Parts: sequence; C-alpha cells; structure tokens
Amino acid sequence: MTATTDGSTGALPPRAASASDTDTHTPVAAGVQDTAERALRRATAFLLARQDAEGWWKGDLETNVTMDAEDLLLRQFLGIRDEATTRAAALFIRGEQRADGTWATFYGGPPDLSATVEAYVALRLAGDDPSQPHMAKASAWIRERGGIAAARVFTRIWLALFGWWKWDDLPEMPPELIYFPTWMPLNIYDFGCWARQTIVPLTIVSAKRPVRPAPFPLDELHTDPGRPNPPTPLDPLGTWEGAFQRLDKVLHGYHKVALKRLRRAAMNRAARWIIERQENDGCWGGIQPPAVYSIIALHLLGYDLQHPVMRAGLESLDRFAVWREDGARMIEACQSPVWDTCLATIALADAGLPADHPQLVRAADWMLGEEIVRPGDWSVRRPQLPPGGWAFEFHNDNYPDIDDTAEVVLALRRVRHPDPERVERAIARGVRWNLGMQSKNGAWGAFDVDNTSAFPNKLPFCDFGEVIDPPSADVTAHVVEMLAVEGLAHDPRTRRGIAWLLAEQEPSGAWFGRWGVNYVYGTGSVVPALVAAGLPAAHPAIRRAVAWLETVQNDDGGWGEDLRSYPDPAEWGGKGTSTASQTAWALLALLAAGERDSKAVERGVAWLAQTQRADGGWDEPQFTGTGFPWDFSINYHLYRQVFPLTALGRYVHGEPAVLRTGAS
Repeated sequence: MTATTDGSTGALPPRAASASDTDTHTPVAAGVQDTAERALRRATAFLLARQDAEGWWKGDLETNVTMDAEDLLLRQFLGIRDEATTRAAALFIRGEQRADGTWATFYGGPPDLSATVEAYVALRLAGDDPSQPHMAKASAWIRERGGIAAARVFTRIWLALFGWWKWDDLPEMPPELIYFPTWMPLNIYDFGCWARQTIVPLTIVSAKRPVRPAPFPLDELHTDPGRPNPPTPLDPLGTWEGAFQRLDKVLHGYHKVALKRLRRAAMNRAARWIIERQENDGCWGGIQPPAVYSIIALHLLGYDLQHPVMRAGLESLDRFAVWREDGARMIEACQSPVWDTCLATIALADAGLPADHPQLVRAADWMLGEEIVRPGDWSVRRPQLPPGGWAFEFHNDNYPDIDDTAEVVLALRRVRHPDPERVERAIARGVRWNLGMQSKNGAWGAFDVDNTSAFPNKLPFCDFGEVIDPPSADVTAHVVEMLAVEGLAHDPRTRRGIAWLLAEQEPSGAWFGRWGVNYVYGTGSVVPALVAAGLPAAHPAIRRAVAWLETVQNDDGGWGEDLRSYPDPAEWGGKGTSTASQTAWALLALLAAGERDSKAVERGVAWLAQTQRADGGWDEPQFTGTGFPWDFSINYHLYRQVFPLTALGRYVHGEPAVLRTGAS
C-alpha cells in the first residue's frame, strides 16, 4: 500500500487538524462532540494515507496457521520447498504457538487439534526436533486429544499424501460427482461456491490416492503407533449422518470396481471444469485453498510444473504471502480489496470528506473497473439474469457476491464522479443483478440463489466448516439498505426481504451474524437497513434491538463478542472484550435507531476516542470476521479502521452521506 501520490491528505472535516490533535488520548471532559470530532479527524487522515495509488485499500486478512502449514506441505508434495520460504513460514508458525504447546484458530480462542497437528508437521518439515520443548508439548497435547485419528478429514487428507494416514480410512468423494445434473441431490452446485471449488479437485485427489515418501515418521502423534488408524464408530442408521456413513462404505467399494474409462472421463471433465475457472491472475476464486487443491489435482493428471496453468497457479500462491518485518511469512486465505475499498469509501464519505474529493473519485474509478460483466457459476441457477456485480478479491470473475455488490453500490452513491452516466449504468446493473439473486424465501445468500440443501453438511467428507450458502440476515440487510437508497423501499421484493429480516430476529432482540462476529454484527447490519427502508425508530423490532445492545454493552463503554457465541450463544452472545469494529457496529445500529443522545452512545463514542492510537488508528488483535461460523475465523485488519470512522462520522454529521436517497 502507498500513500497518495498527489501529496494531499484531503479535506479533514469539520476543520483543519491542529497540533493538539496529536495527543494520545482526548479527555472525555472536553465533551463528547469535541471528542468525536478530534477522533474523526485523526481517523480520516489515517485512512486516507493508506490508499494505494491505484485507488484501492486492502488490509491484511489474517486467519490461522493451517494456511501456512498447508502451503509448506504443498511445496513438499510438489518437490519445490525451499529453505528460505520454509524458514520464514516456521518463524510465523512458532510465533503463533501458545504456552501450552498448542495453536488456536483465532486470537484468545481454545486450542484446536487439527491446527496443532498441521502446525506441528510443518515445524517438523522445517527441521524442529520432536524432543525440543515446544514440540514435545505439542505432541503430548495431540496424543491426549486422540491423536491424528481425532483430527478433521482435511488434516488427514494432507497426511495421507505422505503416507502418514491411510486413504482407505478417509471418506470417499468420487469424481463421477461432476456428472450429477443440477436437479440431483449432492450435485456440485448444491455446495457453496467455496466448497464446490475445493471438492471438485479433491475428487481427483481422492480417486488417485497419491502417496509421496514421507520425510519422517509421525509415531509421536498417534495414541497407539501400532494401531494408528482405529475404526470410526458409526452413527445410528436412522440418522442422516449414519446413512451417509454407510453410503461412504459403498463408495469405498465402488472405488475398487469403478470402470476405468468412466473414471478417467470423469477426472478429465473435472479438470476441464477446474481450468475453465482459473482466473486471469492464475488463482481460483481468489482464495487460497481451492488454488492449492486444484494445483495438486492437475499435477496428478500429468500437468507438469512448467505448464502455463500450473505456473500461473503457483505464482498466484506467492501473492497470498505477507512478509513481516521480523522475516516471518504469513499466508492469507484470501484478499479483500473490493470489500475494503467500498467500506473505506463509505467511511470517508460519512466522515465528511467532500463527495468529489480526488481520493474518493480514484476509489470509485477503481471499483468501476472491477465490475464483473460476464456470467459465472451463479448463472447455473439464474441462466437468464444479465451479469453485473462485484467480487471480494482482485480477480474472481466467476464468483461475484451479493454483499460486495450491495456495498459497492452504497459506496458509489457517495461519490460525485466526473462521469455520472458511467456510474449510473454500473449501479443499474448491480441493482438488477442483486434483485435477480433473491432466494425464494425473500432473502439473499452471499454467492448463490437457494443454496440451502441439507445434504452436503451431512457428508463425512465435509467436516471443515459450512459448505452451503443459505440466506443470512447481514447480507440481506445490506441489500435492503442498498435498495432503499435506490428508491426501491416499497418494491415488493424489498418488502419480502424486510419481512424475512423481521421474522429472523432472535428472541433477545438481536440478529445472527453469518459473515461477522456475531449478533453484534448482525444487529449492526440490520437496524440501519430497516430504518433506511422506512421502519420508524419506534418500531418494536428496533426497540428490542436497542434494548439488547444496551444490555450487552461492556462496563468500559465498548462492545465485543467472542467467536464462542457461535457454538454457545446463551453464554457468549454479545459478550467479549471490547473491540473497535464491534463497538462501531453497535453504534451504527443505535445511531440509526435515533439514540444519538443516549448514554450508551456517548459511552461508546468515548471508548472509541480513548482507545484510538496517536496515529489515528486502533489496535484489534481479536478476530471479528467470519468465514465459517466457529470453524474458520478472520481478522480483517482494516475493520478496526473503517467501521469506527463510519460510526464517528455518523455521530458527528448525522445521516449517511449518500448523494441520492430514494423516495420511499
């Protein structure tokens, strides 16, 4: 990322910064309004200085060490692991190990068996001796929790590639799945796009069952090295899980007798499916896991490492690496420039930056250039729908998403662009596409329409997190807010979305957050959308949400929610250490609900001001983003900047800064 090239930091609302603005903290006694304005100016300058010269913003997308471990395992499998990369990855992995020898999947979370197994194996590849204290602690903990046998399927697939686990003791996924028509249960389009892109290449891997010579044994990770693959007990036959486990046994039998010609044809068709979805930058779907498995699958089918498809794929993986000042190398699971840029644009506009500010115009130009104007996998279910939307990443034309499209439209509406007709055409295409992606229940998922089959999650193979893409309150809320801004608040399709949101409110008054943690995110998304769509602040649903937010506000004035609210909402819902992003989400809901002068809002604004760094940013090691609820968590490094700026801007200036508010 670079600072602006024109040397300007922009107009800093509502007045120019002064020397006193460099104080580390602003006393609350100066008044909440003054406190907010000072914090707003600092935060505006901080974000403006971090825009890339091309117009985009992108913060690091931090997940967990399985990304780094699997990157090393891939390089070992392909025979391309080098000492420098290994040393840098090991430095990062060691730095994430906890005092008890384990690794977690999010900051402050409990130890995770699969992450610990994969991190341990990666450090073995890096040369760490099993007898070293940090390694001995890890292996002892792994054995206490059941050893490799108790790890998730995907961890054991990685180990099977080197003979550390038996392929016969893994669930089967036949490549013939590629032939299933879309009306048939368990066809590939029944899976969410992220799972679909992973499963198709893994069907080839499952069929090929490759084994590379293991560089060392892993006896220390088994509870009984003499019996490393204990049988898995079956669930009752009367359950879906039990039925699918028995189906898996049938598929294992089929693996032995599958017609060679049919299997070869299925793998070749799967390979074509994979290659057709490779992006211009060489990646698949803009996310690291499908890229890794696609490279392995194609390699097993005879694509050498110098083949253009393979070479581009391997080069794309290097772009997921974040090199730190200490020499450590962290792998991002994905990159979020479109998402970060539209959120940053909204934040800066709502903070009072002029709508024609050069940096906002540059951001709008970049977003307009990222519009997707060709069909992708979404068109399997919507073949007549014209394209028009935005994806999350730099390159991902196959999978635009509904959430990004809604937020990009909201961002473009805040910019006075020198070519307004170009903006209007892009917005019209985005609105049309989002409306066409409405599910039959009136709500919106993230990538696909009606991706709600109950079967994929039951498969023994699918224990790595959510594998379907049902509608969610947060995505639906963002679409409803966008439609309201576009003057479609009374459109029947918008009203169906509103009705769905009202029906989905929890008894507590909160809304579940699918893509952010959790009830604070869901509530912070839904309340502003409902108000934008015309619901009065006195509406019972709004008042219940306000009451819930007030009850979960922390004593320090902020809000926070731990990821454990996903498996245990009764204990953890709305509870956790205060964070900048989650405090901002709560404030966005309360401000939309007309609570600007409430004590809860004043305390929240004061908390943001008091915790702001001298440079205008905030610290936030906590993970407040969600990939799969509980199973895969994300720390979006820009969340801690854009959402507090948005909340402070709306506190100081009032209404969101859209240039055209639709007449309801």
